[in-house]
Amino acid sequence: MTDQALADHRALKDGFFANDPHSPLRLEDRSSFRGLSYFEEDPALAFTVTPNLVEPEEVAIATTTGDERTYVKVATVGISLEGSDVDLALYSTGHPGFFLPFRDATSGTETYGAGRYLDLDPNPDGTLTIDFNYAYAPFCAYNEAYSCALPPVENWVDVPIRAGERQPSDDAD
Repeated sequence: MTDQALADHRALKDGFFANDPHSPLRLEDRSSFRGLSYFEEDPALAFTVTPNLVEPEEVAIATTTGDERTYVKVATVGISLEGSDVDLALYSTGHPGFFLPFRDATSGTETYGAGRYLDLDPNPDGTLTIDFNYAYAPFCAYNEAYSCALPPVENWVDVPIRAGERQPSDDAD
């Protein structure tokens, strides 16, 4: 059974894509849009962890259009996926919370090839909930007019993370 908060989040996002003037979908694609494609919710792909704060470090991250953007690496987290220990870098974008760009073994086949993102807000006790069921493809997956950050190699995961948004090219079908 899908968590109601996740179902509500997905419904709001579908409504945004279909109707909002700021939707990344081209106007000509909106009439055929039937909602984003998602993996079934998997509670095992949600982790509550304590971030390991690191000395802030500016990192140049390539984008889908060949440019670079500067992010600030501020923390790391460790999780276990399919028996593999995985360390991921968290970045600051100048907004509250953390930015987690990642690629996994589904990238380019079941999910957007350039990777997916998570936006993470700290819990009141300082922990983070990393729930991959909320993983999303960046706007450039839907419209080449956008320039999106490519996950750095340190956030490439060798195992599949079958949660969150699926391959965007399947969405208009």
